[in-house]
Amino acid sequence: MFKVLVCDDDSGLRLSVKNTLAATGKYQVDEAFDGLDALEKVKANQYGMVILDVDMPRMNGLEALKAIKEHDPSMIVLILTAYATIENAVKAVRDGAYHYVQKPVKSEELIEMTDKAIKAHSLISDIAASAPMLMQSGRKIIGNTAQMQKVFNIINRLSKVDTPVLIRGASGTGKELVARAIHHNSSFKDGKFVAINCSAIPENLFESELFGHEKGAFTGADGRKIGKFQYAEGGTLFLDEMGDMPALMQVKLLRVLQEKAFTPIGSNREIESNVRVIAATNRPLEDMIKKGTFREDLYYRLNVMPIFLPALKERKGDLPRLINLFIKKFNGTQGKSITGIRPEALGVLEKYDWPGNIRELENIIEHAFILEESPMLGLSSLPEPLLMAAGIDLDKLDTVSSATPEMNQEMASLNGPIATPGAAPASTETASGAQEEMVTIGGDQLDFNKHKEAFEKEFIIKALTTFKGRINQTALHANIPKKTLLRKIEKYGINAKDYADA
Repeated sequence: MFKVLVCDDDSGLRLSVKNTLAATGKYQVDEAFDGLDALEKVKANQYGMVILDVDMPRMNGLEALKAIKEHDPSMIVLILTAYATIENAVKAVRDGAYHYVQKPVKSEELIEMTDKAIKAHSLISDIAASAPMLMQSGRKIIGNTAQMQKVFNIINRLSKVDTPVLIRGASGTGKELVARAIHHNSSFKDGKFVAINCSAIPENLFESELFGHEKGAFTGADGRKIGKFQYAEGGTLFLDEMGDMPALMQVKLLRVLQEKAFTPIGSNREIESNVRVIAATNRPLEDMIKKGTFREDLYYRLNVMPIFLPALKERKGDLPRLINLFIKKFNGTQGKSITGIRPEALGVLEKYDWPGNIRELENIIEHAFILEESPMLGLSSLPEPLLMAAGIDLDKLDTVSSATPEMNQEMASLNGPIATPGAAPASTETASGAQEEMVTIGGDQLDFNKHKEAFEKEFIIKALTTFKGRINQTALHANIPKKTLLRKIEKYGINAKDYADA
């Protein structure tokens, strides 16, 4: 449950806010009577959010805000303010508060603002897991485990300005995730976040898509169209794959960034634009500038504060954290209770070069979730191409493990002992005097692969017979990964339905 601290010198207001949030069932709420009390409790406990009044004794809300942010830059802070002190609330937002709620507090407004703040915070947390890197004055700040607070400081820094942002990184490194987090923590957060993939728009429709057109502006313009710049007014326009933007549109975009205005196709009216532009690309813009395919002036206009997202293969130390992030996600969406990943499976993932970066990792973890029957992700649930790329011998991986004791008893009672075809059984006497069948192999039959495959086929047939041809039950109780079982069934030409009535 999300922990919230409500700080106000008015005990009645504290109780009202506490009851409103607690009634949603999503928040655990504690109280503080002034800024100093709030700071002490923040340092002693793990809160996700603090709701601060501005006018309080000993330490007011603005002073408490600065002290709390110094202690934990990632802390969400909402400001409670009366109309007379709204100027102080605006100042608090500039100093790092997420937003302010005006007194008298309305329950619906408080819950809505709290939910939005937590959503913005979760986006920052996801970016932190993605470990972005900021280039500033020649320094690289990497958001790995040791420098996670730096990531929050980057977002906090960008949230205070409205300059364009350029996000650089290979496909799948999380560029749109970064853009959304910047938007949701900036002064544009109440506006729309509008994303465009520049590589997916035909060149002849690009201008209309961005700036709109009037009816009759060109053949096929049967009505007036609102462009993305106008649609995103007051919000953020995210231009993904910026390196694929046509040269003519680069000129027009540069003008909008400089003049804060644009003209729809076929119109004589100029429309003012209050939109923050965030661009992203995986292409080498510097090389494109030398070749004349990307404008140098646009590059410098966008490159005011670039963020570089490293490829996953450059920061494999983050793999365990990223994997745990996706395990938590898919436990929620697929209703499973996977607790982690086995060391041998993690070792394979650490050997892989990850050409698809974080997006590929997410897909592989989802793939493993579908196949895995045990509480932890193992080698057998990973995709075959990845295992082969890591040098795993699939034949060794597929060697059938021993069945559980319960399975051994059930199969023995139904079908008798499993013998290698072509081999004569011999009897030996156990310590108790009972007869136990053993498999004997003649000297002319010493072919490991032949007998291994014969054993596998016979074992699978007997397991399917025991569990009436049910794949999931057979895989679970015979201790065979489902993926391996399906592959062996196909290899040996076995039809599971043939054993449904056995």
